[in-house]
Amino acid sequence: MEKLVFKGLSSEAEINLFLDKFKNCVGVRLPFDYAKRSSIVGAFLHDKLVGGYMLVTSPEFRSLIFVPDAIKNTNPFFQQNQFEMMEVNGLWISPALKCPKMQLSVWFHLIKDIFLSRKKYVLLMRDLRNKTTERLFNMANPTPLFQGSPKLMAGDNSHDEIQVSYTSRWSIVLNSHKYWKELKNRQQRATQFAEQRDQPRHVKQPGAKYT
Repeated sequence: MEKLVFKGLSSEAEINLFLDKFKNCVGVRLPFDYAKRSSIVGAFLHDKLVGGYMLVTSPEFRSLIFVPDAIKNTNPFFQQNQFEMMEVNGLWISPALKCPKMQLSVWFHLIKDIFLSRKKYVLLMRDLRNKTTERLFNMANPTPLFQGSPKLMAGDNSHDEIQVSYTSRWSIVLNSHKYWKELKNRQQRATQFAEQRDQPRHVKQPGAKYT
């Protein structure tokens, strides 16, 4: 059976390849210097990069740059020590990776790395248009910090509409059973799609009429 291989990416060539792949999937290229100080994990299938994510384990965090000062000055979360936080960014899975089990294996590997980081809080940022990320992030019961259009620095880029939220590593781990349920649902949908696709065209469907 085919199996994903996960490995850390650290060379300039590896980081640029990761950032290019991420941009191809989501339309945003993250800054190289930001990526360089992150822990980047790539998922490989037959030596081809097909997914991955970035973990930032010390300030400053890119997601918090986009939160307006008015929120930072009033939300008690920002009184927490930022060295007890980590950030998940750069998460992408190639559309070519169609197997639900392989898709979810990226998430399970991410959950393991988050837990081993031993950070108290996990910062999450997503494109509001990405419903798959929304569904999977929501399984961790995140608390929203900001939602809207990000204010960008000159030469910077991001999604048109974003959501910045946070959760805890324990919340992610304790809700991991929801990811198993999502895996089973995806496998069921994939099986149903394959059965419909492979159904002979000459089989008469209920209510169909022949001419």
